[in-house]
Amino acid sequence: MELKLCGRIWLENTEGKVLGAGRIELLERIQQSGSLRQAALQMKMSYKQAWDMIKHMNEQLGGPVIVAHRGGKGGGTTTVTENGIKAIEIFHSCQQLFMDFLQKQQPVL
Repeated sequence: MELKLCGRIWLENTEGKVLGAGRIELLERIQQSGSLRQAALQMKMSYKQAWDMIKHMNEQLGGPVIVAHRGGKGGGTTTVTENGIKAIEIFHSCQQLFMDFLQKQQPVL
């Protein structure tokens, strides 16, 4: 029988979970689409749920992770801030360390 060690990582503070795969995916989809609404739709979540995730990250990371610019007829745009980009980079760095760790481990039966 072959077993494989698996797992997921997230980053938390004393208040709880701050960054995880879903929140980082949301930020990356905002970067790609330029829209919180579009990112939420792509992830099959409500706009309110997406906004609540952003609000929580803003509070826990000490500043905004996105900036929304209201628009007129064509709609507005949303950009990921330097704080948000840094969060993405930190998460991916930790994720890579974790994946490297998992690859090196061999389960013993």
